[in-house]
Amino acid sequence: MSEAIIAQKAPFEAELEAGKKYAWCRCGLSAKQPFCDGAHSKTDIKPMVFTAEKSGTNWLCGCKQTAGQPYCDGTHGKL
Repeated sequence: MSEAIIAQKAPFEAELEAGKKYAWCRCGLSAKQPFCDGAHSKTDIKPMVFTAEKSGTNWLCGCKQTAGQPYCDGTHGKL
């Protein structure tokens, strides 16, 4: 499998802490969306490890098609 599964056609609301590292699920298979739980091991898609830029509510992509990974850019509205 080399194409991401759409986890949902809407962003995930996530409370992040500035300076902390997170692993955003890029494959769409994680049961702990929007974060990685290791389900990608069945694919060739790896999670995106990123450091939160700001604390508070952030909107992380659920469709896995955003150009601004891991943040939602509204692409889900075109699917």
